[in-house]
Amino acid sequence: MTVIEWSTIASLATAAGTLVLAVATFASVRSGNRSARAADRAARTAERSARIAERSLLAGQRPLLVNSRPQDPEQQIQFHEGKSLTVPGGGAEMEVTDAAVYMAISLRNVGTGLAVMLGWHAEIGLQAERTHPPLEDFTGQIRDIYVPPGDNGFWLGALRDPAAGEFAALAAAIEAGDPLMISLLYGNFEGGQRIISQFAVRRGDGRWLTAAGRHFNVDRPDPR
Repeated sequence: MTVIEWSTIASLATAAGTLVLAVATFASVRSGNRSARAADRAARTAERSARIAERSLLAGQRPLLVNSRPQDPEQQIQFHEGKSLTVPGGGAEMEVTDAAVYMAISLRNVGTGLAVMLGWHAEIGLQAERTHPPLEDFTGQIRDIYVPPGDNGFWLGALRDPAAGEFAALAAAIEAGDPLMISLLYGNFEGGQRIISQFAVRRGDGRWLTAAGRHFNVDRPDPR
């Protein structure tokens, strides 16, 4: 008669249960790893999609100012004290009085977003270096100036302190017809994507002519 070894049967049953549990655990771990990898891929895809959507949104709001075209209509530009300058298409107008130096440029926004003027900087002569003045050297605009996308607009600025050295130097340069470099600081309507565009202003054929030179990104890397 065969004697049943209950201890052996119990050991085999325990081993079988352990094997089943190990297989189930392994399957569960593999499934969990697959789920984690899938979730990670989905998160990366969502992040890339969000970055693309953000770039598309910003691109749709990005202004870019250049000089207007010679065939564009002239603009009558008025300063806050009532002084007016008539600026032709593709050009600028400068005027010196005992109390102020008035400057204005006809512009065109070739970007896709509304341009909001933030400040300006004027220097005598044209520079060859690919650089722009420090932000702290810019003069803030007294009034809000907007240039719609795909449309013409203008910039205006003035010096009103005859005792300042900058006033005398700029006034003398304008009266002599010396070339100027005007740097304009502007951004989009949301207050971001700031850009500095530089304009060469030269005297020729009895008028001031302008040409956009370089553009610098302030809040993001330059494309070059």
